[in-house]
Amino acid sequence: MHPHTEERGLLWIGGFKLLMGLLLAVVATGVLSFVHSDVVAIAEHWVEVLHFDPENRHITDLLENLGLVEDRHLQQLGGVTFLYAGLLLTEGVGLMKKKRWAEYLTVVVTASLIPIELYEVIVRFGFGKLLLLIVNVWIVWYLILVLRRQNTARLSPLP
Repeated sequence: MHPHTEERGLLWIGGFKLLMGLLLAVVATGVLSFVHSDVVAIAEHWVEVLHFDPENRHITDLLENLGLVEDRHLQQLGGVTFLYAGLLLTEGVGLMKKKRWAEYLTVVVTASLIPIELYEVIVRFGFGKLLLLIVNVWIVWYLILVLRRQNTARLSPLP
């Protein structure tokens, strides 16, 4: 693997991780904005604005389930989402700065999520889930190649 190609790959992965981290931070902020709100009333408003059929079974199920959501659930979900966003942002910044620790961290974190993503694709197939699984498998594979090349280069005697 050519060093410029390797560097470009790390920048792409770092950018992807940064983008995902920023998106999750926005989602976490959105989730926390619903604390102390009537989530069902907000959802009913959007059902009306978007002209969805309020009698649709999926809509009624959604509204019924939203009625079970408590502030502590939103706080927990927002907190966990912020933590994961922070992890993704850390990976992204580290990869953009070409830090070796970030390569290892990204391999471990990303590889640890692949079994969950695979399960999700098998149980509740979706093209978005499949695409995310493929991207994450590629990221792990690519970073392992980069790390192996770096280790080989570091261990080989100087010419």
